[in-house]
Amino acid sequence: MYIPAPFCDDDRERLFSFLRASGLALFVTATAAGPFATPLPLLFDEREGEWGTLYGHLARANPHWRHPPIGHGLAIFSGPDAYVSPSWYPSKREGGRVVPTWNYVTVHASGPVEFFDDPARLLEVVERLTARHERGQPHPWKVEDAPAEFLRAQLRAIVGLRMPVAKLEGKRKLSQNRPAADRAAVAAALAASDREADRQVAALIPR
Repeated sequence: MYIPAPFCDDDRERLFSFLRASGLALFVTATAAGPFATPLPLLFDEREGEWGTLYGHLARANPHWRHPPIGHGLAIFSGPDAYVSPSWYPSKREGGRVVPTWNYVTVHASGPVEFFDDPARLLEVVERLTARHERGQPHPWKVEDAPAEFLRAQLRAIVGLRMPVAKLEGKRKLSQNRPAADRAAVAAALAASDREADRQVAALIPR
């Protein structure tokens, strides 16, 4: 990922917190048959390895897992994003040398990929993912709530994914390269938006 210095986020705890809070990621591998990309909910286990380990599962019918990765896999986690109009910049009055841009937050995790279909390991991943996302529900659903035979059939229909994180990159493109007055104006414009993601970005812009 191209990360200009003003937008680099190398705060380990902030990156870990982002992965802990994230839901869906885009899992990508390069293969001899071309690139494959699958949206997946991934579980981040920060206790396993220096940079943590990601777990998830794919449908067995998905051809993605049948093609051996060339090099490391990549999981792309996206945060809020927002369009930034040059009309918001007070500095536009100084010669008009401004252009549109986009603000966003993203974290890229890469590492060696392991696919597995051991039932016990699959069950553990499913249980952990379910527990994480059911937490906070009025009546949390548990894997064991499903009939045993049905559950065994469901596990046969998926393939597990494990990716120890070897490299973690964070990018927070939040108008840090603009003067303070421009940043304040962008934050104000986004905060007044009807779009929730715009308001989320507004709250992240450094003043």
